[in-house]
Amino acid sequence: MALLDKHAILERNATLLLAGSFLVVTIGGIVEIAPLFYLENTIEKVEGMRPYSPLELAGRKIYIREGCYTCHSQMIRPFRDEVERYGHYSLAAESMYDHPFQWGSKRTGPDLSRVGDRYSNEWHVQHLIEPRSVVPESIMPSYAFLKDTPLAVKEFETHLVANVRVGVPYTEDMLANARADLLAQADPNADTSGLEERYPKAKLGDFDGNPAALTEMDALIAYLQMLGTLVDFSTYDEAAGYR
Repeated sequence: MALLDKHAILERNATLLLAGSFLVVTIGGIVEIAPLFYLENTIEKVEGMRPYSPLELAGRKIYIREGCYTCHSQMIRPFRDEVERYGHYSLAAESMYDHPFQWGSKRTGPDLSRVGDRYSNEWHVQHLIEPRSVVPESIMPSYAFLKDTPLAVKEFETHLVANVRVGVPYTEDMLANARADLLAQADPNADTSGLEERYPKAKLGDFDGNPAALTEMDALIAYLQMLGTLVDFSTYDEAAGYR
């Protein structure tokens, strides 16, 4: 009873209630924030993560421009139903080079964290041109114009430089070869040895079905085909990171 009386006094006194609330928020904030000052990195280390290739980065830019993120999240939560449907839950490290990241909770369409290699390039082309031809229940609009829109490649290295300024570790070699790598990744006849060395596991070849032109659809599909393919989860130890 005495405890209830004391609590009633606190509730009825605005000054005491304000002071008590401030004290609780302060303690909670210190508990949450203080440990971050003693951690070198809050992102787990995983093998395989790398910056986006120039073509993937261009595709991601188109993905954001067209508002794909408003219907598709890129964050699989560690729940059984999500993992069974989409694959291994998302790791923080998989978004470490995203500016901005594509997490979110709105899913009009499925999560795309692990869409890479799940479908062929041809499937993606048809899906982007006429979504309901491959997914009858889809309400996604058509993006057929991407196949007829040339990809702007002038001074694309400046896009990489902008990412360097926010912490993405593009090297001088990557910057110097940005334009050449952009063109080579979608060219079936190009020498891609340097590209593959700079960007391991990059998907190569003609993406939109028209090797004579480099289009925005090439870039978008290159980005989609990479998603979720860089980390080898067969060797991932959930308790200790990579072994």
